[in-house]
Amino acid sequence: MDDSLNIQIEEALKAYRASGVEDQVNYQKFYIYSIVTNSTAIEGSTVTEIENQLLFDEDIAAKDRSLTEQMMNVYLKDAYLHAFRVAAEIPTYTPKLLQQLSALVMRRTGSEYSTITGQFDSSKGEFRLCNVSAGIGGRSYLAYNKASRAVDDFCRWLNDEIAKVDKANIAACYRLSFEAHFRLVTIHPWVDGNGRTTRLVMNMIQRQLGLVPSIVRKEDKGEYIQSLVDSRENDDSTIVQDVMLRHHIVNLKRRVSQYQENDTVNTQSDTVNNTISANNDTVTGLKKSLQKVYTTILNNPEITHSEMMETLHISESTAKRATRDLKKLGYIAREGSDKTGRWVILK
Repeated sequence: MDDSLNIQIEEALKAYRASGVEDQVNYQKFYIYSIVTNSTAIEGSTVTEIENQLLFDEDIAAKDRSLTEQMMNVYLKDAYLHAFRVAAEIPTYTPKLLQQLSALVMRRTGSEYSTITGQFDSSKGEFRLCNVSAGIGGRSYLAYNKASRAVDDFCRWLNDEIAKVDKANIAACYRLSFEAHFRLVTIHPWVDGNGRTTRLVMNMIQRQLGLVPSIVRKEDKGEYIQSLVDSRENDDSTIVQDVMLRHHIVNLKRRVSQYQENDTVNTQSDTVNNTISANNDTVTGLKKSLQKVYTTILNNPEITHSEMMETLHISESTAKRATRDLKKLGYIAREGSDKTGRWVILK
């Protein structure tokens, strides 16, 4: 166990809450959208956060995404809203509750199965009645006839641990949620949707304990999955705990930084717009959308398109189109590669 992470998460969470980032309008809603988008991306979804926002808020489907993966995101979002309501009621975790959560996640995307041991329906959250394997080499999970009993034991363990954990110990609370995720996904009680459902349970525990829910970002998928494998093979869950704690610390710091940068950009944009009106500045001819991107680049010439997307809350394609237009108009040029280069200001 990396004890230094215990101190870092305390500091990161304190800075996060003091920054005011959570005070933004609709921030909690968009945070859930981010959790959902990344969780489904771990399972292969290609739907972006911007596309999910349009889907969830405006009922506008993405043209280039399959109906199945879009519904996967809709149902997971609904499952999170339900789970967080339940978390506020300080629930007792039972196999029935876990099945209800799985049923919400797998609603209309699950299937009925007929095996030699019986029939079960994954869309109803029913536990598997067949053996499953996954990953490199087809690693087998717990035998189906032991899964139900294992879930019973898991629920007893989880309720006991939540009751006795020191709620003031931030690191201990996060580690408990990560341990719960690891234990439940290792049992693999469902034939499908185990990753999404067990991460949902993890976030539900965090919400119940008054924590900021952690996000397993799609960019961290490889290290996240490898940490689960390493923890199982070494019978040491602190491996995955450390990895997920470190990822969460980085994410909290990133969100504070983006919020502060965006606040600076908005202030600078107001200044630029005022200057434009008063002095007929060279930016006068630019559309407002281009003005914002141009001002962002002025503030940070090393910024990438993906960072523009998160800072300005626009799609990556919109950011690329804006920089392309700014280059054509002679305002900026690109020096170096897309990842390691920088923008050159020409006007």
